[in-house]
Amino acid sequence: MTTLSDVNEEITQTAPPVGHFTVLLSATRRGARLARLLTERQLADWGLPSEAAEHVVAELAANAVVHGRVPGRDFRLGLRLDAFGTLRIEVTDARGDRIPHVPNSAPAYAESGRGLLLVAAYADRWGVDEAPAPCKTVWAELVPGQVDR
Repeated sequence: MTTLSDVNEEITQTAPPVGHFTVLLSATRRGARLARLLTERQLADWGLPSEAAEHVVAELAANAVVHGRVPGRDFRLGLRLDAFGTLRIEVTDARGDRIPHVPNSAPAYAESGRGLLLVAAYADRWGVDEAPAPCKTVWAELVPGQVDR
């Protein structure tokens, strides 16, 4: 006999990953650029090209380099594609004390401040998780139908 808790457990379980990619990159502009290129290649290998995902990776990697950089420490890019087609992008940097937030808006003439607005626009969900001290992971998820925007 199926109980309500069995149904709830089944609903709350996440799909197992069907694709997983992780790489450490230098916390430099070159490393951020490489993160985007590697994302493009990996998504093509999975048969899931996505400009939206590339833009999200570019913004999160740039933030890791500009705001999360600690000399001598790398940042990590992670991509995970689950059986339902949801793509999870994770960027872990060495500055857990700097938690990003989306500003209400950025002035048109501002040189910065729009990156997380773009992430919020492209992603269905995004957030920040604590990683092993002193790091943090900024993540974004794009669901099927949105991944290929």
